[in-house]
Amino acid sequence: MGSRWQISIVAENAQSADRHIDSVIREVSRIEFLISDWKPESQVSQVNSNAGIRPVKVDPEVFNLTRRALHLSEMTKGAFDISFAAMDRIWKFDGSMNEMPTAGTIRRSVEKVGYKNIVLDSLNCTIFLKLKGMKIGFGALGEGYAADKSRELMLSKGIKAGIVNGSGDMSTWGKQTDGSAWTIGITNPMRSNALIAVVPLVESSVVTSGSYEKFVAFNGKRYAHIINPVTGYPATGLTSVTVFGPSAETANGYSTSMMVLGKNAALGFIKQFPEYRYIIITDHGEIISSPSLKLKNRQLKS
Repeated sequence: MGSRWQISIVAENAQSADRHIDSVIREVSRIEFLISDWKPESQVSQVNSNAGIRPVKVDPEVFNLTRRALHLSEMTKGAFDISFAAMDRIWKFDGSMNEMPTAGTIRRSVEKVGYKNIVLDSLNCTIFLKLKGMKIGFGALGEGYAADKSRELMLSKGIKAGIVNGSGDMSTWGKQTDGSAWTIGITNPMRSNALIAVVPLVESSVVTSGSYEKFVAFNGKRYAHIINPVTGYPATGLTSVTVFGPSAETANGYSTSMMVLGKNAALGFIKQFPEYRYIIITDHGEIISSPSLKLKNRQLKS
């Protein structure tokens, strides 16, 4: 999936562990060949290449993942949008930008973005993109989905504990060999070698979306690499959002959406889902977290 994966499992011996890790790798590869938008033979690439032409029949797995993505798009009023894949890449976060794009350029960059132009036919299991040039992509859900499916696979094979980490989209289950819970450290975005908290994970997934590594600044304002699909402008206001909950796929969708929504709207959104907990860090260093995490809300210092 174009990213680094780490797989840790608790097994009887090294040979058993290697065998089961290989099966996780096969499962991730299987999903990649279904949903990758840069592999021309994938079903998602076929949907994209037929945009504005005809519906494309896909596997129920791809159809249902797309349906869940559209539901999230509706809930967030477009702050999350899988048709974002069609956006022109006018923002550069590699240090090469020295001025902001014009308002007209930004407006044109999202002309082919719009989840309402995606048509799902559940009877025929087809996906149709109404506009030529439209694309869908699962960059903000695919790794979490694959991590969740890998966890399901391991549990079905009797592996009682492990972590599948797809570039930060983590699905965990069971406990470590000493009986303690798996834990995750939350990075201080203002001091990369420091943590603001260590959180235990019990039958849980966790995903962090952040702008502290990829951003540009103009006139003293930070612009994150996470783009608002509605406006074409980068998200501002939040430096990182970490979401904990049962599903890495859902946690990833929520964390990405919350980065775009901004502090107040993000809090209003996530509080609708009590099974998901959160840690939000604003651009000004304010930490806001779920009460159940029992973290002290405070102000970070750079």
